[in-house]
This record gives sequence, C-alpha cells and structure tokens, in this order.
Amino acid sequence: MHIGIVGGGIIGLCSAYYLQKAGHRVTLLDQDTIADGCSFGNAGMIVPSHIIPLAQPGMISKGMRWMLNSTSPFYVKPRLNLDLARWGWLFYRHANDAHVQRAIPALRDLSLLSKELYQDLAANGDLSFEWQERGLLMLYKTAGAEHEMAEEADVANRAGIEARLLNGQQVQDLEPDARVDVRGGIFYPGDAHLNPNELIRSLVAYLRKNGVEILEKRTVTGFGKMGKHITAIQTAQGDVAVDAVVVAGGAWSSDISRQLGMSLSMQGGKGYSFMMHDVKNNVRVPAIMLEARATATPMGKSLRFAGTLEVAGTDMTVNMNRVRGIFQSINNYYPEIKVEMPKVETVWRGLRPCSPDGLPYIGRTDRFDNVVLATGHGMMGLSLGPATGKLVSEVVNDKVDSMVIDAFSPDRF
Repeated sequence: MHIGIVGGGIIGLCSAYYLQKAGHRVTLLDQDTIADGCSFGNAGMIVPSHIIPLAQPGMISKGMRWMLNSTSPFYVKPRLNLDLARWGWLFYRHANDAHVQRAIPALRDLSLLSKELYQDLAANGDLSFEWQERGLLMLYKTAGAEHEMAEEADVANRAGIEARLLNGQQVQDLEPDARVDVRGGIFYPGDAHLNPNELIRSLVAYLRKNGVEILEKRTVTGFGKMGKHITAIQTAQGDVAVDAVVVAGGAWSSDISRQLGMSLSMQGGKGYSFMMHDVKNNVRVPAIMLEARATATPMGKSLRFAGTLEVAGTDMTVNMNRVRGIFQSINNYYPEIKVEMPKVETVWRGLRPCSPDGLPYIGRTDRFDNVVLATGHGMMGLSLGPATGKLVSEVVNDKVDSMVIDAFSPDRF
C-alpha cells in the first residue's frame, strides 16, 4: 500500500522506517524542515524507568505552586481556550492512583519494547546514533525528594524495572570525572541514551536511500474523503493520493485531526535545551536533577542540558526566564561545571505533544477505516519512537502482536 505519514518527528520517521521494512510505499510530509522538529534537540534519554504517567496524584497542586515562579520547571499559560479547558478537566480526572496503576504496565511494556528495538537498530547497521547503555541517575538534594524517589523506586522494582537507592558517595562513585553535590539519587541501570541529532540525520538518510519520499515544508490543508475512507492528503502544493494515513504530527496532531472531523485532546508542552561543547570533566551518566526538573546528557565531548514543561499551545517563542531556571539549577548539582547562561539564539526549543492522561495515542480510530494515530507521547517521544513505529506498521497490516495497545486507543476520551 501507499502510506502517507503526516509529521516528520521521531514518531513519523520511525513509522516510516518500519512501514518501509514491511514492504509499503511511504510518503512522509512535514510542515517544516525535519531538523526543526521536537525530536532533534531533546535530552536523548531512553527511559524504561519512566512508567508513571504525568497525570498522577499531587501533580495539580505541585503545578499550581510552580506557576507562581517565572523560572519554575512547569507552567500553564493562562488563556481562554476550550481545548485547554477540556484538556485540563481530563487531566484532573486522571490524576489519581487508579489511573497510575492501569498506566504502569502499558508504559512499561511499550518502553521495554522500544529499548529492545533500539538495541536491534544499534546492531543491524541501518542507523548510527551513538547508542550508550549507562543507565540514568535521578539526583536529589533534599530529604523530601529522597522520600518521593524512594517510593518511585519501589514502584519501579515491583513493576520489574530495576532501581537502586544510592547515597551521595555512591552517586559520586559513578561519576569519576565530574563532582556531584547531592544528598543521593536513584540509579536505573536499564536506561540508556543516544545522540538525537545523529539519530534523526541517520533515519532521514536511510529512508531517502530506501525509497521513502520526504516532502518538507508541506502544510496539510485537508483530506480527500470517500465515506469513512481517506483517499488523499491535501497540501497547497497539490494532493498526495494514499491508501492509508498515519497522523504523527506531534503537538500539531490535534489541528490535523480537526481537519478529519476528530477532536483529539492535546496540548503542546514546550521544552528548551542548550549545549556545552568540549567539556573538560564531563558527566558520564545521564541525569535528571529532580528538584529543578532539568536534565544533563553527555553526548561525546559535549553536554546537553534540557528541561521545563511550558503548556502554551503551539507558541514557539523562547521564554528566557524558563531557560534561566535550567541554567541556575546546574551548579547546585554539578558545582565544578563552568556553565554560562546561553544566548537566546543558541537555545533550542520544541513542543512535546501531551495527552491529558499521560499516555500516547496509538492505533486506529472508529471514524475512518484507514487512519492510524501515533502521537501524544509527551516528553517520551524519542524514548518510545521505535516501539510506536513498529506498532504502527502492525496496525496497518492488521496484525498487532508485539503487545496489547488498548490503553493507547485514540478514541478513549
């Protein structure tokens, strides 16, 4: 079949990869250039440890406190918007223990499948992306954070994800080059990291070499329909006739879905990152600085810092107060890393597509017989990309055998 994919982020690219492997002809369309997408500048972490969804008990009250601080890691831009109001109401309904317990096995299985596929991709020679399996550190400085993290580690261990509680010296033992000033941390040895820039470049090169048509700067204006069947993707440059459509538009997926007559609850969660190059005493193990909700990921001789979740629609402007929050937090954890406040033109920003319950949308919709959705992965798009792409190819082929995907139904709200 000829499959049209709308969206050139990691989810769209991985879907193209596995659909091409399954023998389909694939055309991928993106409204911008691929290198400008959310996947290109993210933290590069592959995190089977992240099995608790964003919609969880305590998140609403914590978010309300953070909103009062202009440099805090979380912010919802107040605005009169029905989509935001609906998203907020659905988030509120799912921020409970029962939802978390339902979500954990689904997120765990999806994450473990994705890591396994990344290992295959690193070994089969198709792609090059600096794959490293060094685990992940969740660093904390306070007794309150230690208690919170110990509870999360217990949840992870009971779910089959190894988590080790470390004191400050044990954390330092994992970092022979960079001094770490923390009370302790949780070490997840099963996590990994990669270079997202190299992954995206490698995927694009592989896809083009193997016959996938990539159309950049092609904004979708509509869809040709015949009853419950999509016949074409419409753009200002002309129509693309298709046998099936994959909607993988990231934070813009709700706008794309609206052109299909669907109401997909989604908000863009803006994040920022910046790089330090030629770091003399670099971090070895990727880390999340818990109280700051910022990350540090080594990429060769460079170090990428990332963080914040700013729910502001599809606004792509850079809020330097949020960037300053990341910058100010770094030396609280790594006191000897000589970091400078980045200039606005060197700050990368991207929108994470956030569903209201913290679970992605993966699968068919009842509204059409040849539309598959693959979006809503929040801050875990890179981590869950290969698994989602593999599942998309299985859904298109009407044979989903990698895992049960009922929890990710696009029609669940």
